[in-house]
Amino acid sequence: MKYISKSDKIRIIPIEYGKSVLPEKLIFLGSTENKVHEIVFKIYLVCAFEKIILIDAGCETMPGFLMKDFIGTVKALENINVSPEEITDVIITHAHHDHIECVRYFKNAVIHIQKDEYDCGKKYIPDNFIVNIFDDEFAICENVKVLKIGGHTKGSCIVEIYNKDDCFVIVGDECYSHKCILEQIPTGNSECPENSVRFIEKYSNSRYKLLFCHDEKNIGE
Repeated sequence: MKYISKSDKIRIIPIEYGKSVLPEKLIFLGSTENKVHEIVFKIYLVCAFEKIILIDAGCETMPGFLMKDFIGTVKALENINVSPEEITDVIITHAHHDHIECVRYFKNAVIHIQKDEYDCGKKYIPDNFIVNIFDDEFAICENVKVLKIGGHTKGSCIVEIYNKDDCFVIVGDECYSHKCILEQIPTGNSECPENSVRFIEKYSNSRYKLLFCHDEKNIGE
C-alpha cells in the first residue's frame, strides 16, 4: 500500500480507480482545441485521530467517458482491505458525478458538503444519512480542514492536512494537473475564473504539497 504521509497520527493513501482523457482546453486555460490529456480518477483515504476519512466518494459509472482500468470506488477500497462500513467521514469537494456518485455506500459516515454544492449533490445522498452542510470552512478533526475555493464550481473545496511541518492539499478539481501549478496556468474548467487564479497564486507556494484527483503525479510527496 502506498502512503503519501505516514506517521503515528496521520496517513494519506491515494486510491486510483480508473483512467480516461479530457480535452486540454478544460485542463489548461487558453489551450488549443482538439487536443486531449490523459487523466486518472483518484480519491484519498485519510486516517487521522481515530477517524477514517474519504476525500470524495468517487463513482462506479462515468457516462460519456471512455474509461480504462475502471474498477470503481468500492472495489478499489476492497483492494486495500477497507470496507465502506469502516469509513467515518466523507468529504465531498464538489458535487460533480465522479466525486459523489458512490456516496450511498458509506452508510456509517458523516457526509461533509459545502452548502452551495449540497443543492446539486443532495440527489446522490440517501435521506437517512447524516449530512454536515458547511459554508466557508470546516475542521473534520485536528489537522484536517475543508476550505471553500469556489473556482471550479460555486462551492468547490479543497482539503488541507497538516502533518508535522508539512501541509498537504487535496485539490479536488480546482486544478487537474501538476502543470497548472508549475506553469501558473489556471484550469480552463472554471465557474469563477477569478477564484481559480487566486487558487493557483496561493497554492503555488512551495510550502504546500499538492495532491491531485486527476493526475498521477503529485507535487512535493
